[in-house]
Amino acid sequence: MFPYFRPDNLEDALAALDEHPRIMLAGGTDFFPARVGKSITDNVLDLTGIPQLRAIQQTVEGFQLGALTTWTDIVEAKLPPAFDGLKQAAKTIGGVQTQNAGTLCGNICNTSPAADSVPNLLALEAEVQLQSVRETRVLPLEEFILGNRKTAKKEDELISGIFIPHPAEKALGNFEKLGTRAYLVISIVMVGVVAELNGLDEILNLKIAIGACSPVAQRLRLLEQEAVGQKLNSIEILPKHLELLEPIDDIRASADYRKKVVPELIQRAIKGVLKS
Repeated sequence: MFPYFRPDNLEDALAALDEHPRIMLAGGTDFFPARVGKSITDNVLDLTGIPQLRAIQQTVEGFQLGALTTWTDIVEAKLPPAFDGLKQAAKTIGGVQTQNAGTLCGNICNTSPAADSVPNLLALEAEVQLQSVRETRVLPLEEFILGNRKTAKKEDELISGIFIPHPAEKALGNFEKLGTRAYLVISIVMVGVVAELNGLDEILNLKIAIGACSPVAQRLRLLEQEAVGQKLNSIEILPKHLELLEPIDDIRASADYRKKVVPELIQRAIKGVLKS
């Protein structure tokens, strides 16, 4: 066993990972409940002492979200309207205490099919930045998340941040979440949308992703393609658009219920970009 380690710089964190695989601690909102009755120090690499990992920066290419960026940081940041769906999701994740502590990167590393950040990040075409002592690499979020509790991160790597390329100037974002209540609830179905419209409310570009309806959140690329040129309020959701989805029966809802509500939630999310 290796002792708890809380470095104050990224280099020491990477060196510790290179020495031995460790459990990484960021916000702790998933870590601590999972460690009830277990040691919370053995093999733990606490990243919270590395200030360079908590920042939101705009660059020439896009937006850099540090690995320790919290949900509250997202809500309070000045970001383009395309990020409105991500902001809306941030406001529904737990209570204020969870939003203050929980991190965006922790949410994608936990890789729950119901992770509220993922559909929005997919719609924003987010990329995950991974670092080790030996290399730095970047993966599209779609390639990073491999399944429930499975990612492409290697044992000697940590996520240093998320990169989101500049959305179109007039792109708008929206998020719809179906749960047993509006807040403090795990999603039954959720939809993240980023849409670019012309002056007639016709779609020039559409990115849409569905969460909690398959092991990994899914982009609906066929719907995205066929929506181009259509009026915002006249898009028809057809069965062929949803063929990639694989909803399951669980304690929150049946697969059949999820299938029935997905088209309506997609319609709300698309039409709602003008209200977000």
